[in-house]
Amino acid sequence: MDKVSLGNKIKEARLKKGVTQQELSRAADINEMYLSEIERGVKMPSMNVFTKLIVALDISADYVLRDVTPSGKEFVYDELTQKLDGLTPQQRKTAADILDAYIRNL
Repeated sequence: MDKVSLGNKIKEARLKKGVTQQELSRAADINEMYLSEIERGVKMPSMNVFTKLIVALDISADYVLRDVTPSGKEFVYDELTQKLDGLTPQQRKTAADILDAYIRNL
């Protein structure tokens, strides 16, 4: 995973959790400027910092790495299942048809 993609995922998770960079940097025990550089894709965090960030954000590594690791597919499947659960049978069929059409056009 490149620095920009990783930074975007960290920022997305932070915003979804509703915390500021300052709050996350305190919770992860890292410098706020360093967090900003990670989120902007300027710096790649060490494994230690990466672990501190995902713990502070209460997310799994799969959430961040799901697009680049095979094990991330379970997270994607769970996420898709959760989205489909609230739909009516007709809506689920429509969603499946749209997904089929999208995949054929990749």
